[in-house]
Amino acid sequence: MTRILIVDDETAILEVLEAYFEKEGWNIALASNGIEALKKVKEIQPDIIILDLMLPDISGEEVCRLTRKESDVPIIMLTAKSTEDDLINGIVMGADDYVTKPFSPREVVIRAKAILRRVKKADKGEQLSFNDKNLTIDLVKKEVESNGEILSLTPIEYKLLVAMASYPGRVYSRLDLLEKIQEDGSNFEGYERSIDTHVKNLRKKIEADSRHPEYIITVFGMGYKFGGTFDASDAAF
Repeated sequence: MTRILIVDDETAILEVLEAYFEKEGWNIALASNGIEALKKVKEIQPDIIILDLMLPDISGEEVCRLTRKESDVPIIMLTAKSTEDDLINGIVMGADDYVTKPFSPREVVIRAKAILRRVKKADKGEQLSFNDKNLTIDLVKKEVESNGEILSLTPIEYKLLVAMASYPGRVYSRLDLLEKIQEDGSNFEGYERSIDTHVKNLRKKIEADSRHPEYIITVFGMGYKFGGTFDASDAAF
């Protein structure tokens, strides 16, 4: 059974989201503040977290940041803030998506399902496809296909692409990506700025126009994110 942790200091929001996710048959845990949320993350190890940005003790960004030190669990931010800087800050802290208040509970459910479908595919080592199958990543064969053509990627380029494509929208710093390259035990000696060179080469191979990329997007002063649209199944999760 899918485990979800919903964190918000407004009882009404907790209750309505709990009701909607209960209809989906999910196992639900609730928290009304950041300290309680961090405790439950460790206790129940949720499959996904719905996290309010404004909490009474510590901020949602801080909860997200601390959670990211221990886990890649998908996080959807709930926020009453709607400026670009506020939203980018949430994504940079490690959130996978955000929903601006007021919101449709059904939309939150749909987004949570879509994220989990993608993560399950990546965890199972299956195929990820984006932009109506214009770009596909076969995680078993370790092949990348763009518009019907198999691309020749270096091992580093492939690892960078998989790391970002597994969590579209999440911003990765150069250090984050450097660690992703090395986390499987690969002996890669390089500096954070060397990531820029590999990203530049990767763009030349997967982008229709590397000067105006649609997949590997630069977030100025922060790093990179994957901008492709995941081709999710219509089947219920």
